[in-house]
Amino acid sequence: MINKIVAIQGNDPSKLNPITDTSVFLAHEIQKKYKIFYYDPKNLSIINAKTVAEGFFVNFNYSQKNFFKKSKKKKLDLSKCKYILIRQDPPFNLEYISATYILDTIKDKVKIINDPTSIRNISEKLYSVKYQKFMPSTIFTQNVDEIKKFFNTHKKVILKPIHSYSGNDIHLLNKFNQKLIKKFIKKHDHIICQKYLPKITKGDKRVFLINGKVCGAISRIPKNGSFLSNMSKGAKPINIKLSKLENKISKLIAQDLKKKKIYFSGIDFIDQKLNGDINVTSPTGLKTLFDLSGINLAKTFWKGLKA
Repeated sequence: MINKIVAIQGNDPSKLNPITDTSVFLAHEIQKKYKIFYYDPKNLSIINAKTVAEGFFVNFNYSQKNFFKKSKKKKLDLSKCKYILIRQDPPFNLEYISATYILDTIKDKVKIINDPTSIRNISEKLYSVKYQKFMPSTIFTQNVDEIKKFFNTHKKVILKPIHSYSGNDIHLLNKFNQKLIKKFIKKHDHIICQKYLPKITKGDKRVFLINGKVCGAISRIPKNGSFLSNMSKGAKPINIKLSKLENKISKLIAQDLKKKKIYFSGIDFIDQKLNGDINVTSPTGLKTLFDLSGINLAKTFWKGLKA
């Protein structure tokens, strides 16, 4: 009989902000029914043909200053879990890839969200190539000449690493700076160059997709002087509704991702255009949506899994 355990592969709770963190919000919702086991991907192993993780059982309590209490470290055979949530921060690197291969060995025994093969195959940036007609003008390259041509056409360009997260290492080019670009490419290899959309100052829209459905959205307004809409970079969240066009595009992507075994994801719009980020590893914002609107998508998440 499968134990009533939900394992979360993620960053240590001490590094999380309970006010906004979606992993904590999901765990808090289900911990009355299931024990929560937390482990870091670096503590994932295959030992004697068993997929095991060293971590700890944890209980979350929003009303206390120390919002979590954890047990002593222990090893757990992950095939004994009912669910595993992959919730660590990217970047998409070799440790990330190795962890997905390890989890692939037990995905016929345990429901893993999102499917490890799928998150390995769906690049959070490059997958958006199939939706470029809904995006601002965008190229994916490490060719400086191509970037120069692109800049000369658009005059104001955003540079983003393909495998980063949380608004890290994003540059706004107001003038062509070959030295900066070469340094950026040396660090990140292929990068995204995207036409700057000035309406980002009025916010982007984060849309939550669960089990093939569009379930809700929030907007995030960059702080004064910034073009970054990530809450980790000081953006302020507000409650919003999607336009007809945004809803239509979101439904299309939700259905596509469900076919690809992506159960939970987040996509972003700026000025009714997809910005190219399709968050499939650890989408955020559910706790913020709840605080703004009272809509509890953690319930929707677990109900869809029949947990």
